Amino acid sequence: MTFDTYETIALACLVLLLGYFLVKRVHFLSHYNIPEPVVGGFIVAIALTVTHQLWNVSFSFDTDLQYNMMLVFFSSIGLSANFARLAKGGKPLLLFLCVSFGLIFLQNTVGIFSAMALGLDPAYGLIAGSVTLTGGHGTGVAWADTLTHRFGISGALELAMACATFGLVFGGIIGGPVASFLLKRMKKEEVTEADEDTNDVEEAFERPKYRRKVNTRSIIETITMMSICLFVGQYISEVVKGTVLQLPAFVWCLFVGTLIRNVLAHIFKFKVADEAIDILGNVGLSLFLAIALMSLKLWELAGLALPIFAILIIQVLLMVGYAIIVTYRVMGKDYDAVVLSAGHCGFGLGATPTAVANMQAVTSHFGPSHKAFLIVPMVGAFFIDLINNVLLKFFMEVTVYFH
Repeated sequence: MTFDTYETIALACLVLLLGYFLVKRVHFLSHYNIPEPVVGGFIVAIALTVTHQLWNVSFSFDTDLQYNMMLVFFSSIGLSANFARLAKGGKPLLLFLCVSFGLIFLQNTVGIFSAMALGLDPAYGLIAGSVTLTGGHGTGVAWADTLTHRFGISGALELAMACATFGLVFGGIIGGPVASFLLKRMKKEEVTEADEDTNDVEEAFERPKYRRKVNTRSIIETITMMSICLFVGQYISEVVKGTVLQLPAFVWCLFVGTLIRNVLAHIFKFKVADEAIDILGNVGLSLFLAIALMSLKLWELAGLALPIFAILIIQVLLMVGYAIIVTYRVMGKDYDAVVLSAGHCGFGLGATPTAVANMQAVTSHFGPSHKAFLIVPMVGAFFIDLINNVLLKFFMEVTVYFH
């Protein structure tokens, strides 16, 4: 059964409303800050999986809409990135890069040696390592052919998609509980939500539930800027394909957004509507996650060989331990470090939008964290793919040695 654009967006909105309803009324979900799209999307994915198993009916959704919503979200990140604020990243940004580097190194090391211990080809450890966890679906697709031809792994693409799907789900699930554990360790009391009419633009993504002042003109201006980001970003991505400058299209959309924002703000002295950018960006993020999660073919996870599933469980435990012991400590053992740890769970196992959703779930309850929302999108969008691919080339040679 195939859903067209209108059907997909209608179902995605119903998934989000289901998530909002359940998180508000189920104490466990609100207590552990599980993101609403994860809750609604996962429930729908389970229902569709049961339908598939009983009646052999498959469902497909408009993937173009999902992809475009991701581009909208990253464009909004770029459009809200004022250079004056980005300069504040400084030392914490470098520290988080080092922390992310360390996790990728450990994911591949643990993956390779776990695969060998379970009697598998060590190349399977790469697939269940940073290729699909830190890398996500995109990196999994990119490396599948290489792993198939170089190591003779059959079904590398399907396995990569299943591992990336597993990571996406658990990246959204563990972020909230990790943050709750760290907050309890800090003995931090939940703050009372401020006036919902706040207009502090620096709380853009930190407090997505607040009402902000927007009007028709600001929405039109923002849609215009986002459209330019999507058009120019994808055009650049096609032009540089196959060169040393090749990067995912969403990175170029983010870059174009950053350029537009700062040219308008600092050269033309144009006041960019941060509130409208925030609202449209959060709409894009929510729809992207809802469509991605309700599109999960969970029966592919059920078909994973037990050893691969065991490696993935080990990777989840590694992520939890790393976020609590390393990320939290290195980033300062304060509230910002808690939010960063929740975000790291998101893109360490899943994707940057999942990381942002994890952080939103925490900051919506406990207050904003400007540092976290400055650092995580920058690292997740700009740097993590570059670091991951460099390290993957190294671990590819290590895998050849053990092969």
